[in-house]
Amino acid sequence: MAAMVNMPKLGFDMAEGTLVRWLRAEGEEIKKGEVLAEIETDKATVEVESSLGGIVRKLLVEAGASVPIGTPIAVIGGRDEQINLAELIGKPEKGEGAGAPSSESGAGPVGRAEATVPAVAARPEGGPGLPGGVRASPLARKMAEESGIDLQTLKGTGPGGRITKRDLQAGQPAHAGGLAPADLAPGVRLTPVRRAEALPARIERRAPLKRPRQAIGRRMTESKQQIPHFYITHEFMAPLMSLRARINAFLPEQERMTINDFLVKAVALALLDFPNLNASIQGNEVVTHGSINVGVAVAVEGGLLNVVCQEADLKPLRLISAELRGMIARAREGKVRSQDVEGSTFTISNMGMLEVENFIAIINPPEAAILAVGSILEVPVAEKGEVRIGERMKATISADHRVTDGSEAARFLQSLARHLEEPLHLVI
Repeated sequence: MAAMVNMPKLGFDMAEGTLVRWLRAEGEEIKKGEVLAEIETDKATVEVESSLGGIVRKLLVEAGASVPIGTPIAVIGGRDEQINLAELIGKPEKGEGAGAPSSESGAGPVGRAEATVPAVAARPEGGPGLPGGVRASPLARKMAEESGIDLQTLKGTGPGGRITKRDLQAGQPAHAGGLAPADLAPGVRLTPVRRAEALPARIERRAPLKRPRQAIGRRMTESKQQIPHFYITHEFMAPLMSLRARINAFLPEQERMTINDFLVKAVALALLDFPNLNASIQGNEVVTHGSINVGVAVAVEGGLLNVVCQEADLKPLRLISAELRGMIARAREGKVRSQDVEGSTFTISNMGMLEVENFIAIINPPEAAILAVGSILEVPVAEKGEVRIGERMKATISADHRVTDGSEAARFLQSLARHLEEPLHLVI
């Protein structure tokens, strides 16, 4: 039976997505779970899998179109099935992939129906010529593009008024620096500075915020304005490094574990005893989640992405490691799947690999807390009247004071310390 595929909601605050490209054409067969299209959200490009199998009978949205969530984007049905698009849109089905009502519809079989979503016209691309009859050498054009210089504002001194490299560099002040004559002792003269070569133009650049940065700014502003944050820092002993090295000695290089893998498992086990930190605010209610889904912040081009290890408390450490490795690789390639980024209930932000001793993070709404993890450092440690070198790691929890308080958050960190400082049981 034919069904609509809708623009999915792939994030907490997603309102629309851009359909980057279709991976199936009309008339092609698709199986449940196969990738149908790539959708660009504020955070990343996500591969959207089909929730049903059949024949792609109609693509309702052109590549490049921005589409609100819930809008029909495709029709999947039987090869010989007669489908009336108007009736299908007017008869929504439940569940993912089902159709939603629309104000526009086409009558008759799908093959002759008009798309219910208007196509977005492609942006006109600029041609190789320059407006206004401006002439410039290829090198000058490249330099102007890299420096953000408008060639129409320059006067060319080359043949026929052609703009050259020298025209771009001309007139820029030398940055010699140094003392003014009045600052010198009597009888001391400055040696004239010879300008060996003109410096490249230093131009102020302006660029619009990219969509990931807009989304991060919007959500973090909302978080800091609406969530009463408080912060607690704990210093942990760090036997993780030696245990990790021993485990990795038995594993192939492509399967070796990271500190993040241990952190995700330890945090998930600690959350079992502190459900208030595995919760969300929805209206006037506190929703304590049944599942413990630990998100890990990943640096990607243009911003951050939160990949999610579902049911982390129930999974063995090697499975957590394999899942995170795959999700992080897809995130950095810009090819995440919808299940990679959905449903986090607690987030870890680890900057230890960047030699950061300690930092605080902003809560990722609608979650109630986030853990900021610093580097494992060798530091002087006082023990039984003696000073020795030991490995220590600092982590700071940012928590929502509407949901929890300082005492509970501190006890959560103590519980986390027990798991991290006796890490062998994390692998049992």
